[in-house]
Amino acid sequence: MSTSRNTGALIGGVVLIAIGVLSLLSQLFSGLNFWGFIWPFFVMGFGALFFIGMFAGGKSVSGLAVPATIISTIGLILFYQNISGHWESWSYAWTVILFSVGLGIFIMGLYGDDEGQRNSGKGVMKVGAIMFIIFGGFFEMIFSAGERFGLRQFIFPALLILLGLYLIFNRFRNKEAE
Repeated sequence: MSTSRNTGALIGGVVLIAIGVLSLLSQLFSGLNFWGFIWPFFVMGFGALFFIGMFAGGKSVSGLAVPATIISTIGLILFYQNISGHWESWSYAWTVILFSVGLGIFIMGLYGDDEGQRNSGKGVMKVGAIMFIIFGGFFEMIFSAGERFGLRQFIFPALLILLGLYLIFNRFRNKEAE
């Protein structure tokens, strides 16, 4: 019991020191906005706590992988949007959350040794990736229509072409297998 209290005190102390250092740095260097840059890491850290709970609890709580991946993915999306200022990407970023649900199911099956869950997770990830390409292509073509030579102008059209080729070749491959 004393060990868990010491561990909690250690983690709490490290968190408080980190917050204090960041606060001090933001006061000393007023041109740098540490809080504006770092806040998505708190969301990612909360997601990481679910992973820690999953590993600490064993296979019986492997379902914690799903909220862990969802929360961590939202933190990553917010971090990307925070550093890029590309907030309009929420119009299709929700599909990445769907992908993260599939990833969580896959990790749950991997950690719990369940082949059916791994396959289900792969299927949900595939749907999320396809929806990301379709919605991302549509909305990026709308939002970046006025930009000249932006990288986003080329990524999603190329992904749409690759997705189309994948669907065509996959159809022919499945037809030959019949």
